[in-house]
Amino acid sequence: MPTLIDELTPRGLIAELTPGLGERLAQGPITGYVGFDPTADSLHVGHLLPVMALSWLQRTGGTPIMLVGGGTGMVGDPSGKRSERPVLSVEEIDHNVACVRAQLEKFLRFDGANAALVRNNADWLRPLGLMEFLRDVGKHFTVNYMLGKDSVKNRMEAGISFTEFSYMLVQSYDFWHLWRTDRCELQMGGSDQWGNITAGTELISRKEGKGVHGLVVPLLTTASGAKFGKTEEGAVWLDPQKTTPYKFFQFWLNTDDRDVERVLKFFSFQPVAGLDALLARHAADPGQRAAQRALAEEMTARVHGEATMKGVVAASRLLFGGTDLKGAGAEVFEVLRSEIPAATLARAELAALSATDALVKAGLASSRGDAKRGVQGKGFSLNGEPIADAERKLSGADLLAGRYLLLQKGKRNYALLVLEG
Repeated sequence: MPTLIDELTPRGLIAELTPGLGERLAQGPITGYVGFDPTADSLHVGHLLPVMALSWLQRTGGTPIMLVGGGTGMVGDPSGKRSERPVLSVEEIDHNVACVRAQLEKFLRFDGANAALVRNNADWLRPLGLMEFLRDVGKHFTVNYMLGKDSVKNRMEAGISFTEFSYMLVQSYDFWHLWRTDRCELQMGGSDQWGNITAGTELISRKEGKGVHGLVVPLLTTASGAKFGKTEEGAVWLDPQKTTPYKFFQFWLNTDDRDVERVLKFFSFQPVAGLDALLARHAADPGQRAAQRALAEEMTARVHGEATMKGVVAASRLLFGGTDLKGAGAEVFEVLRSEIPAATLARAELAALSATDALVKAGLASSRGDAKRGVQGKGFSLNGEPIADAERKLSGADLLAGRYLLLQKGKRNYALLVLEG
C-alpha cells in the first residue's frame, strides 16, 4: 500500500515535514491528527487542505483523529492572525464543535478498520489546573524558544496577549495528551501551524524520550494573489445555509485556468494518472472547462451529496442552455429557487393569471404596460419559449414539474413562480 507521503507528494500537498517521517510510515500504519478551531459553526473551503491530508492518512491505512478545539477555542490561535479574536462562550463553542464534526464526516469513515476518532480538547483542558500545566509543560520551554516562532514574531509589533502567546504550549499539551492516550505520532495542519506542531514534537521528546512527527500542507493562494476560498461575497462555506450548493459548485467551476492543475490535485481523490489525463484533455480545449467541471462535480457531491450535485448541474445547464425544461425534476427547480428571484402563487390565482400578470408578479416587469411593451419587443420568455401574446392565460399545462413557471427577461434575468401546496 502507498504511504501517506507517496500520496501527498505528487499532489503537491506537503510544505514541510519532520525528519524521519518517511521511514516511520514505511514501518506500518500511524495515528495522526488535525486540530479544528471551533470559532464558527461551519468549515469553509480554506480549511479543506488539512482535511484532505487527514483523509489520505486514513486511505493509506492510518487512523485519523479529528481534534476539535473546545478548549483551545477559549484561548485563540495567533497563527496567521493580525489581531486577537473574541473569546466565545462555552455554549457557543460546544455548538460549533457539533456542527464541524458533522461536516468532517463527509471526508472520513467512522466505522470499520482504522475508523476515524473524534476528540475534544475541552475534555482535558477545561479541568486542567494552572500549577499542573506549568509543571508539565511550561518548564520545558524557554521564552527565547517561543519568541523564535513565526506565529509570535509576526505579532510582536502589533502586540500579542499572554493568552495567545501561551497557545503553542496548550497545543503542545494536546499532542502530548493524544500521544499518551491514543499513541498519536503525527500532527498535521496548514503551514502556518509549523511552529506550534514542532513545539509539540519537542515536548513529547523531552517528556517521553520519543520521536513523533509533524507535516504541514501549503497555504493556498490563487494565481491572482487572492486567498483561496474567498469570493467577492466572502468565504465559501460548507454549510448550505451559508453558501448554497449552486454557489459552491460555481466556485469550483470558476477556478482560474492558471490554478486548475494545482487545485484539482489538491482536492480530488482520483488517481494522479487519471488527473493528468484529464488535464491533458483540458489543455487541448480549455473552453470546455473539463478539469473545472470534474472538480466541481466531485467536491459538490462529497460535501452536499450526489443527488444535490446532479440537481445543481441540471440547474446550471438550465440557466445556461442545454437542458430540456419539461424533463427537469422538482429538485432542479428547488435549486434554482435559492438562486434566482422567486414568488409563490396560490392555486386559485393560476386560473386567472395572464402572461403579463405573471411577469409583474415575478418582478421581471414593473407594470402591466412594461410587460406588454417587453412582449411586443420579444424580450420575455415563459418556460424557454418567447411570449407572443401578453394576455395569454396560463394553466396547469404550463407548469414545470407540476408547480413551477420559469420566466426570463433577456438572456440572463430569470425568475420563478412556484405554485403553493
